[in-house]
Amino acid sequence: MKIAIVTDQSRTAYLPNEEGLMEDRQKRQTVKAIKEVLSEKYTCIDLVFDDNILIKLKREKVDLVFNLCNGISGNSRISQLPALLEYAGIPYTGSTPLGHALAYNKIYSCKLFNEANINTPKFAYVNNIEEIENIDINLPAIVKPKDEGSSRGIHQNSLVFNKDQLIKRVRECLNTYDPPVMISEYIEGREFTVGVLGNDENITALPILEIDFSNLPKHLHKFYSFEVKVHYGDKTTYHVPARLDEITQKKIEEAAIKAYKVLDLKDYARVDIRLKDGVPYVLEVNSLPGLMRGHSDITKMADASGLGYKGLIFSIVENAIRRHRLDEKLQHVK
Repeated sequence: MKIAIVTDQSRTAYLPNEEGLMEDRQKRQTVKAIKEVLSEKYTCIDLVFDDNILIKLKREKVDLVFNLCNGISGNSRISQLPALLEYAGIPYTGSTPLGHALAYNKIYSCKLFNEANINTPKFAYVNNIEEIENIDINLPAIVKPKDEGSSRGIHQNSLVFNKDQLIKRVRECLNTYDPPVMISEYIEGREFTVGVLGNDENITALPILEIDFSNLPKHLHKFYSFEVKVHYGDKTTYHVPARLDEITQKKIEEAAIKAYKVLDLKDYARVDIRLKDGVPYVLEVNSLPGLMRGHSDITKMADASGLGYKGLIFSIVENAIRRHRLDEKLQHVK
């Protein structure tokens, strides 16, 4: 079987700051690590998503795409490669265009969580500064892009405590990211993230990871901002498995799996949760979580589960093979 790892072109033209540079660096390291793993069992190549991607995939006679593409531009950019692959009939890892679109747009995913009775912070969204006058949100609140991942667009000044700070941060977000901008009430509590693997009746949660901010410098707000993730990793403690009683652990796992199912996600994802007064609140779901070995949260959870990095990557591929019934198709071709 031949697998192509497909990743994006550089987004530094669209994110001309530390976020864009960090994304590119992590992308390169992730491709290298995944290729090393998959090459143990499969023929493996890596390609960049450009105008000729379908031509390249067909020329290389690729059986499965390991999709690492968030897309470059457009409101549905994360769905672009899966949509092309579906059109061309090429199997791929990860969620469908619909699943990715729902998860990536945090406004729509949170609307679905509300409909499904999944606890999520109260939120609003604005397309311009004037619309702030019409929202009903208690402060403090988090101001963030509706469609970014890996803490891009979520900085220390994203946590706002008054109207002036709110207006300033919304203006900054509107100038950098696609509108509308999302404003979510801040949940004061412990922070967790849950890796979810599988499809249909075979969906499982990896060991829950707690992100402990108690050792951060006093001048920093205690949430998983870009600055904390990138510059204060040594001051952030990761407890995996998380220190939870059995009942609370089950509540968090159930909330994560329910959110995964509501968005109809496939193969793997990561669900971010805050716990307040024993109630888990789903903050957002990353349908294409980072897979940088030893750095990305889902890889830490895989290590704690005994699956390890290799097991995680092979599990994602095996989930996709079963979902596309690829073994049967390849056997039929032979």
